[in-house]
Amino acid sequence: MAMALQISTFLHQYIYGTTHAAPKSPNAIRFGILSTAMINPAAMIRPAETHPEVEITAIASRDLPSAKKYAAKYRIKNAYGSYDELLGDPTIQAVYISLPNGMHGEWAERALNAGKHVLLEKPLTANASEARRIFEIASAKNLVLLEAFHWQFHPAAHVVHSLVHSGRYGQVMRTYARMTTPAKSIPKSDIRWKYDLAGGSLMDMAYVVSATRYFLDKGVPTQIVSAKARRSPEDGRIDEAMEAELRWENDEVKSKIYADMKRGNVAIVVPRVWELPSIEIECEDAVIYFYNFMMPHLYHHIQVTDKKTGHKTTQKHYNWGPKWGVNSEPWWSTYRYQLEAFADRLQGRQPAHWIDPQDSIDEMQTIDMIYEKSGLGIRHGTSEKTIIAGKQ
Repeated sequence: MAMALQISTFLHQYIYGTTHAAPKSPNAIRFGILSTAMINPAAMIRPAETHPEVEITAIASRDLPSAKKYAAKYRIKNAYGSYDELLGDPTIQAVYISLPNGMHGEWAERALNAGKHVLLEKPLTANASEARRIFEIASAKNLVLLEAFHWQFHPAAHVVHSLVHSGRYGQVMRTYARMTTPAKSIPKSDIRWKYDLAGGSLMDMAYVVSATRYFLDKGVPTQIVSAKARRSPEDGRIDEAMEAELRWENDEVKSKIYADMKRGNVAIVVPRVWELPSIEIECEDAVIYFYNFMMPHLYHHIQVTDKKTGHKTTQKHYNWGPKWGVNSEPWWSTYRYQLEAFADRLQGRQPAHWIDPQDSIDEMQTIDMIYEKSGLGIRHGTSEKTIIAGKQ
């Protein structure tokens, strides 16, 4: 179902990018994009069209004809046949990196060393070690580096967070976050199945870890109680599914996560639409269920069930909320909210929401711990492989 969400968001962003295009400010931030990945239009190009202070001025690919074709399609001024060439462009102030997971650390480091601010696709890096290194560089160079966990910027997420921590429903007892994709919807050639590019269900669907930690306000778990990977038959180093239980010190909350890139349909043909990315948070007095937390701009609902009476209330939030107030629009996607925050930070304003460096490092460390507990071991990035090769 995750792939269906992506396709729906492409259409959503195309419509609103066309109908709400904004004239550019003279001080618009000039962005370059590293890669011609499929996610770019929904995650960056269309949202930028509606933001007066953001302009995409360059695209880079390892193949110049591909970059030129992409640039022509999306009316991007400059096309480069290498990532380094784009990073060498002095007019570019910030870059969006949508390369495969295993390449995030290496190219974020190169971009920061080239003096560019970085919006980096999730998961931030291949592991926590890479995450620490690039944040150290960003801090030393006084540059902005943000992990693109777009869903966290949406008002609906902030509403759920406020419900959980309001005290109205008592202490949290249990959480369960899940995300699945139907079998055969991800081609075997896709980067998600590539070990050398830090693929795997937990890496691709790290949303389940992010949501659990965000709604609990937790950092790194004290313990991974259990972690079971269903290995890909094509490459046993890749998890086509992962389920785990996380526990924090002095905390009785039982937190389970489930990610599956190859989930079977019901009776072979019926997609499990009820398995859109969701999280259930059981408190002492109520159960809070957030359906489609990954892309709530398309559709979501927040259902609160009173445990004593069974009474259910449902709410939806597409703008306003505890953090944004009037500074948002109901047609904004999660990516547009994210871009608003990123642009605010670069322009010297206080963002409505932000993901702190330590939170992103804790996210990667949690993923590392789950992989280690499962027996698969942590993922490695291309920058680390270069270092390892140099020592041999």
